[in-house]
Amino acid sequence: MSQIAVVVGSLRAESYNRRLAEALTRLPAAQGHDFTFAEIGTLPLYDQDDDADQADSVKALKALIAGSDGVIFVTPEYNRSIPGVLKNAIDHASRPYGQSAWSGKPAGVIGVSIGAIGTAMAQQHLRNVLAYLDMPTLGAPEAFLQWKEGLIAEDGTVGAQSADFLNGWMQAFVNYVAVHQA
Repeated sequence: MSQIAVVVGSLRAESYNRRLAEALTRLPAAQGHDFTFAEIGTLPLYDQDDDADQADSVKALKALIAGSDGVIFVTPEYNRSIPGVLKNAIDHASRPYGQSAWSGKPAGVIGVSIGAIGTAMAQQHLRNVLAYLDMPTLGAPEAFLQWKEGLIAEDGTVGAQSADFLNGWMQAFVNYVAVHQA
């Protein structure tokens, strides 16, 4: 069983990306894996002056990432990039320099938006950051999802029209994590 951290780049109570992330963990390909959602909303703004005495919320995030076999990033797109709250979490867990919790952790990148191109630009920007952090990142299949009625069913599961595609994405990700665990 793999331990997977899930980092959702949205804090909104009715976040489409949070709903997507929760639904992904219920897919058949997710069975037998343990998913833990990172709490990034309580992190202070990153300030290098705090590296020597990181906040408890930062230490908890770093411990979650360090104890995980892989990380799924589920991000919305804000102004053609990733949300500041997500970048803040990434910066915290990568510091102080040389003590990054992200290094070597296989990553999956996915997201949903109401726009037709989904989160394509945000995902590309996030992939650039993850490359610098030395996180091997699943390249295919890519998943640029547009939020539409039925994507997530009333019961919180992936809707019928997207189930096969998203289960395939999840299967590719857990296989990718397994390869990196070997």
